Amino acid sequence: MINLNLFKKIVVAVFISCLFYSCKNEASAPNTLTEKEQKEGWQLLFDGTTLNNWHTYNNEKKAPTAWVVRNGTIYCDPNNESQKYDLISNSDYKNYEFKFEWKLEKEGNSGVFVNVQERPDINATYHSGPEYQLLADSHPDFDKPLKRAGCLYMFLPQQNFVNTKAKDDWNQSSIVQKDGKVTFYLNGTVTAEMDFNSKKWKDMVKHSTFKDFPEFGKHTSGKLALQDWSRGVSFRNIKIKQL
Repeated sequence: MINLNLFKKIVVAVFISCLFYSCKNEASAPNTLTEKEQKEGWQLLFDGTTLNNWHTYNNEKKAPTAWVVRNGTIYCDPNNESQKYDLISNSDYKNYEFKFEWKLEKEGNSGVFVNVQERPDINATYHSGPEYQLLADSHPDFDKPLKRAGCLYMFLPQQNFVNTKAKDDWNQSSIVQKDGKVTFYLNGTVTAEMDFNSKKWKDMVKHSTFKDFPEFGKHTSGKLALQDWSRGVSFRNIKIKQL
């Protein structure tokens, strides 16, 4: 005779296990949104198979590029000898939370630019857009505080020290910008804060190596850009929520 109480307990346990496994898969599946994220207004900027939300800076679409989709990631191939072009979002953004995962190959170096102005008279993304630095701990520049991962490149050191993850693990980053006030996060820790409207920022730019670029750091909206660099960099789970 079947023990009904035992049977019920087994059914409940199996149900809970299946529910947990389903939720875990939903939360961890790369390049997808959970139901919660969809309700909160998140949008994917990379579907895992195409570059539909991106193009090379100043629309150099016909030029050979090192950017490819590989194994569910946006990958910049260091062995590709094509001329270097940064990858830039099709849309402009002003107030938002932007999340992405990334990893670098040994001694890798890359970056994500914000508030980029895409115009023929501006030759590169970094001539207008400040940079969220991406740098492997193995890179020779790691000992330079203004160049470590998560910092506001060449302006602020990491507000809180954070190591990047091991070579084969993914780093989690986010950028939150609201009315020109920006906060950078690396692996859940705040690494930089700045008000792009402030006198402090304007003075910093005036005394920086970017002072000769007339449009640099003067905008609080624009495109997002991924930096093409000489060492391999991979991105995935790229998503944005407008605030």
